[in-house]
Amino acid sequence: MRVILAPDKFRGSLTARQVTDAMKEGVRQIWPDAQLIALPLADGGEGTARVLTEATKGTWHTTVVSDPLGRPVEAGFGLSGDGQTAFIEMAAASGLALLTHNERRTVQTSTIGTGELIQHAIELGVEHVVLAIGGSATTDAGIGMASALGWKFLDGQGKLLRAVGQSLPRLARIVAPTDSDLSRITFSVACDVANPLYGPEGAAYVYGPQKGATTRELHWADMGLRRFAEVVQDQFNVNVANVAGAGAAGGLGAGALFFLNATLRPGVDVVLDAVDFERHVHQADLVLTGEGRLDRQTLQGKVLKGVADRAGLAEVPVVALCGTLDLGPGDIDTLGLTAAFSVLKRPQLLDEAVLTAYADVCEATFNVCRLLRKVVR
Repeated sequence: MRVILAPDKFRGSLTARQVTDAMKEGVRQIWPDAQLIALPLADGGEGTARVLTEATKGTWHTTVVSDPLGRPVEAGFGLSGDGQTAFIEMAAASGLALLTHNERRTVQTSTIGTGELIQHAIELGVEHVVLAIGGSATTDAGIGMASALGWKFLDGQGKLLRAVGQSLPRLARIVAPTDSDLSRITFSVACDVANPLYGPEGAAYVYGPQKGATTRELHWADMGLRRFAEVVQDQFNVNVANVAGAGAAGGLGAGALFFLNATLRPGVDVVLDAVDFERHVHQADLVLTGEGRLDRQTLQGKVLKGVADRAGLAEVPVVALCGTLDLGPGDIDTLGLTAAFSVLKRPQLLDEAVLTAYADVCEATFNVCRLLRKVVR
């Protein structure tokens, strides 16, 4: 019996690794001799760098970089076991979680810390960088990141601009570094949104409000992102405006395309490839997956959708466990799941559910395996 354990985190209660461990305990009670393949997953957001570092038997590195407002903050990134790939989450340096509610000022924040993390990884000799860009506090099109890597941004009088979103409407010229070694490095960006750079569905109007932008600032930020695209088009003949995902992370998607020559990919695909899910699933009898909440967003390319799609091609059944199950039978069918179950045994407050989450996942896994014991060899 081969069982793949491939869950995402249960946000606020269990990491993906802890969910995997709980599932192991539940499976072992039914199939003590089962071959268990533990593949904790992420979708390009929080936890992605840790998951990829573990999957490649890598090491974790910490350094001090700039937070979204330019203050020093300790941030970490992963290095693969062979030392060739760095796994970086922009949220570690430029994330909304680093700011208090009153500090959220989207046009005054910068991705410079993300660029500093990339620079540290380059100095370690990596050949590939996987950059997860969920959870940003910024709307600067990645000019902060680029400034840390040697790029300069000038206004119409040739004066140097601060690398923050507020400067973008005044951008007139971009100056590339003369001694950059970025060309020897390949960049993959884990991105789970498809928004264009600017406009009604762009980075500013869709995500700016949660980053503290006022109505006036939303207009200014959108104008700045539009100006960035115009300068890139006019000066370098590169169109980044309407590429799917260009508006991710306050325009960092577009910035990564231009400054890093990056490839934008769905975060779950980046992770599934890194853990070699394709090879494992073709040898499996069952896949157990899960996340904190199954809802309509799950259908849009989250971890469960990616797992179910690939397992479906291999004709391997997939059962999902979750805290909150907010999908109907038709949705579960659309996802390609064999079944989905909440691990909650009784009505309870979130604070209570967090305390019992590990035991609840273990027990739910036991019950699923007990049910399947008669039909799965």
